[in-house]
Amino acid sequence: MPLSIVRNDIARVAADAVVNAANTRLAPGGGVCGALFEAAGYADMARACEAIGHCDTGDAVVTPAFRLPARWCIHAVGPIWRGGTHGEEEALRRCYRAVFARVVELGARSVAFPLISAGIYGYPVAQALAVAREETAAFLAAHDEVAATLVVFDRAVVREGSALATEIAEYIDDAYAEHHLRARSRAAELERESAWAEDGSSSGAPGSARSYGAGSLCAPQPLAVPSSDKGALDEALAHLDASFSETLLALIDARGMTDAEVYHRANLSRQLFAKIRGNAAYRPTKPTAVALAFALELNLRETQDLLGRAGLTLSRASKFDVIVRFFIERGIYDVFRLNEMLFAYDQPLVGSL
Repeated sequence: MPLSIVRNDIARVAADAVVNAANTRLAPGGGVCGALFEAAGYADMARACEAIGHCDTGDAVVTPAFRLPARWCIHAVGPIWRGGTHGEEEALRRCYRAVFARVVELGARSVAFPLISAGIYGYPVAQALAVAREETAAFLAAHDEVAATLVVFDRAVVREGSALATEIAEYIDDAYAEHHLRARSRAAELERESAWAEDGSSSGAPGSARSYGAGSLCAPQPLAVPSSDKGALDEALAHLDASFSETLLALIDARGMTDAEVYHRANLSRQLFAKIRGNAAYRPTKPTAVALAFALELNLRETQDLLGRAGLTLSRASKFDVIVRFFIERGIYDVFRLNEMLFAYDQPLVGSL
C-alpha cells in the first residue's frame, strides 16, 4: 500500500495501529503524547504504560489503544536533538524501524504516525521528514500489504521541511505569471481578429466569407497526403490509437522493470496496478497517471504523451500540474518528495490506495 500524508489530530485518525511519540519513561507528556493519552482514556493508558515501565531511545513498545479509533498504540521513543553530532539520525532511523517491526509482529494492515522527534524534542523538520520518508519507503517496499499514513497538524510543517520549498514557490509564481501573460496576449489577439472580421466581412476583404468564390485560388484546399507517405501515416495513426495501459506496459518492458518495481516507485497499491495491467481500456486519474510517469522517470514530453493516452495533460494553469512539471524538469523522480510538496500546497497526492 502507498504512503499518504494527512492533516489531522492523530488521536482521531483511524488505523490498526497508531504511533505515540513517547518518552523513555512512557509517562504522559504534551503534544502528540498528551493528545493520545487523553483520547485513549488517561487512566487506562497510564496504567498500561506503567506496567511496561521503560522504553529505550530508538525502540518501540505496544499497548492497547483503548478508546482511540485503533486496535493498538505503538509507543516510539525518538532522540532529543543535540546538534546532530550525538547519533540522532541513527537513533531516529532505529525508532522508525522498531515501529514497523511492531506493525509486522501485530499483523497490522495500517499504521498512522506523527513526525517523530520533530516537536518538543527539537529535531529539525527537514531532516526528520527525510528520515521518515526514507524509512517508510524502505518498509513499504517489503510490505506492500500495509497502508502507512504520516499525520501532521499543519501543512506549513511539511512545506518548511522541504529543501525545495523556496525554489518551488518561485517556480509556481513564475509559471502563473507566464500563463496569465499568455492568456491576456491571446485575448487581445482574438479581439483584434474579431474587429478585423467585422470590418471586412461586408466588403469581400481577403479572408472574409465573400472572398472565396467557386474554384478560387484563395479558397482552403484539402490536405493531400502523398501515397508514398501513406504507410508511415497508417503506422503513426496506429501508434496514436494505443491505450494508456498498452503504452504503459510497453514502456515498462522497454525499461526492463518489474511490476513490483513500478507500483512501489509509483506509490500505488498492487491491487490497483493489477487493474491497470488487466484492462486495456483503463482510464486513470491524473494523479495515478503522473505517479506511473514518475516511476518510469519519463521526461516532460514522454509524460505528456503518456497522459495524452488517457485524455490528460499538464498545463501551467493548475498548481498541481506546475509542481509536477517542476519535479520532472529537474529530474527529481521521488514520488514521496513530490507528495510532500503537493500536500503542502493542498493538492491531490499522486498514487492511490
